[in-house]
Amino acid sequence: MKKPLCLLALVLAAACASAAEVKLVEQADKKQVDVLVDGQPFTSYVFWADQKKPLLSPLRTASGNIFTRGFPLEKVAGERTDHPHHISSWFNYGNVNGTDFWNSPPEGYSRDSKIPYGNIKHKAILAMKSGEGAASLKVSSDWILADGSKVLQQDETLVFRAAKDLRIIDRIVTLTAQDKDAVFKDSKEGVIAIRVTRSLEEPSEKAEIFTDAAGKPTAVAKLDNTGVNGVYLSSEGKVGEKEGWSTRAKWMTLSGNVKGEDVCIGIFDHPKNSTFPTYWHNRGYGLFAANPFGAKDFPKGNPSKTALNFTIKAGKSETFRFRILIHSGKLTKEETEAQYQQWLKDQAE
Repeated sequence: MKKPLCLLALVLAAACASAAEVKLVEQADKKQVDVLVDGQPFTSYVFWADQKKPLLSPLRTASGNIFTRGFPLEKVAGERTDHPHHISSWFNYGNVNGTDFWNSPPEGYSRDSKIPYGNIKHKAILAMKSGEGAASLKVSSDWILADGSKVLQQDETLVFRAAKDLRIIDRIVTLTAQDKDAVFKDSKEGVIAIRVTRSLEEPSEKAEIFTDAAGKPTAVAKLDNTGVNGVYLSSEGKVGEKEGWSTRAKWMTLSGNVKGEDVCIGIFDHPKNSTFPTYWHNRGYGLFAANPFGAKDFPKGNPSKTALNFTIKAGKSETFRFRILIHSGKLTKEETEAQYQQWLKDQAE
């Protein structure tokens, strides 16, 4: 039985009235754009001078829980102090025309690399639009090779969405090669990534360096895995780093409990991406990344180890679409697939 039109109108009006306000606030002096949901911080798009790429930092759940690692921006007791270039969430790659954009460390840290480091420089905020349920930010950046030349221009639309128990970031990235071909030589180091807090790691017995209560790096011979409960799950049913690393899948999630809150984080690939489905660089120590370019370094998804060497010809462009899903509460494989289908619908509009 159809609802009366007046009742349907009331239902729609109530839905609109309950939609969260997603507001973008530029802080030019701090070199960042803050994303607020009903006045509360969700994340910030930052392009600080001491970083070698723009970041989304930190990432929060709908309840305000930060689930990205604080190091090296903040010294948090009990967190690992490895990989200082793994900062919150980012987009870059390990080898473009012989330059390493992935491992390039922030100011004050060193990092060994077999090839020179590059730098992704934020160039401009092109547009900002706040709104009910969603906000959009358009930005432009330059990929600068070790010799100082510009190899790629990155034009990106970020869409920040909010609903009850749900936060979403869509990243629509167009890369344009400049006066020479841009060659993404196969590397496991890439591309869209999140580094998570300790509780979302997989339990481990391996000795590591952690931040102590005084904020100093301290060697720990035997790890305390209390509250460490992260579990990876791919759309192909692969569980954990052991099964999922280097496989191909259209989506992957990382689930666990952060400060008493059940959390499920997802990264979604898109069929319009020319390398779909992506390879996964998911590590038990807390690195969660989708890498569409690193074929040769991912033997489970590419048993022949055939090199891709993905190339964007001079003057040409490629667009990549990814969604980051942040869900407060548990999600089954079927529920995640439903969220994935919604992502496809949103991109079709």
